[in-house]
Formats: sequence, C-alpha cells, structure tokens
Amino acid sequence: MTEAEGVAALKAAGVETALRDAQLLWAAAQDDPDSFKAFITRRGTGREPVSRILQRRAFWDHEFLVTPDVLDPRPDTETLVEEALTAPWNTVLDLGTGSGCIILSLLAARAGTTGTATDISDKALRTAQANAERLALLDRVAFTPSNWFDAVTGPFDLIVSNPPYITAEAYHALHPEVRQFDPKIALTPGGDGLDAYRIICAQAPDHLTPNGALMVEIGFDQAAAVAQLFAQAGFRDIRTIRDINGKDRVIAAVLR
Repeated sequence: MTEAEGVAALKAAGVETALRDAQLLWAAAQDDPDSFKAFITRRGTGREPVSRILQRRAFWDHEFLVTPDVLDPRPDTETLVEEALTAPWNTVLDLGTGSGCIILSLLAARAGTTGTATDISDKALRTAQANAERLALLDRVAFTPSNWFDAVTGPFDLIVSNPPYITAEAYHALHPEVRQFDPKIALTPGGDGLDAYRIICAQAPDHLTPNGALMVEIGFDQAAAVAQLFAQAGFRDIRTIRDINGKDRVIAAVLR
C-alpha cells in the first residue's frame, strides 16, 4: 500500500484527519508497504488512534510513551501544565498520574523541583516511570501506588490532578476511539462524575503547605460544581481557566 492509497482508505473509512494520520503512519512504517497497510487497517477499520498505534504522544515540550494502561494525553490537559507553571512551588504531587505527562512536564520545565506521582494502577506507574527515565527525571520524582491520598505523605506546595470525571451516562456516548482504547478507570468514576473531586478537595488541605495550590482538570460543564467543592474545603482565590478551545478546563485555588 502506498501513502496515497492509505490516505484514500482512511477517507473512505470516515477518518476526518486522514491525510495527517496517513503521513504519520507512513513515516512510522519507514516506507514499508506491508507495515503501513497494517497501520491503516488498525486506524481505519479498528478506529485505533494514531498515538495508540505508535505508542507515543507529543505533549507540552516532550514526547511521552503511551500504553494501553494509561489515558492518552490530550492537548486540553496542557492548560493545567501552563497554569501550574505560573504558580510558585518547589514540590508537587500528581494524583492519578497515568503516563506522568503532567508532573514530568512540570519538573522538566522547572529545574530543582521535586515531586511525587501516584496511581492506583501499578501498570500505569510503570509507564510513568519509563517516561521519567526517558526524560532523565527519575532522581526528581517518586512513584507511589495509592488510591488518591491513601499512601501519600507530604506536604506539597502544589497538588495537580486530571482525575476521571466523565459521568456514567456520558461515558456510553463517548467516541469509540476514546471508549475502546482509554482505560475506563481513567475516564469515569461513574455517577455524576464528581466523586474524585469530592475526595481530592476534602483531603488536599491536609497535604498542602501554607498557601499551597490545588489545580485540577475538569469537564467543560463542571466548573460551578467543582468550584463549590473547593470553597467548601476552605480554598480561596478560586479561578476557572479555559482551554485552547475556550472551554472551562481547569479549576485552580490556594489554601487559606
């Protein structure tokens, strides 16, 4: 299969980004028609995202290893990284780290800082560790198996998280490329989608330094509900930050 044939096949399969995807897959196949054809089949027929096929995703300033055990990093999440880099901090905790893209991007951008990354999934933590090794950050980050704060010590100047927040109802309506390839545990806690925020907001004050900051990614329609949880937990200067598409994406606040 040629590159042009791959583009045509993806277009016929209804892939909106057919040209870009075919170009990336052709380059990864190293001009091998058989490998390229297999990639095109996975992308077109199986609807497997390019990042899953190539097992890597560009995020912020780096490229991250992506395995079936972690959420595929999205450009929207870079909003959280950007906001965190405006705050003063030397120590950071990343709850539910997945690939490690958030905490590793932060540590790489700010020399001399250290952090702890947690995840309930041992396989996810191994992926994050592999990414830390790729970025030469293993000496600045600790990886802790933990269900949110259960195994966490501290305190930290900054806590960040991109928790599962999709409602049970919305989960079933997700695009197949998301629902079939991202771990369900990283997408939805079930119910109204707010369970993780309830835990994080309630327990974060016990793990923050004075004037420490909490920043979380949210769904586009969850700003009011999550901001209320922040306020109930005693946070101040609660702000909603929009992503590159103008949608509410991050709630940030400081501990009183």
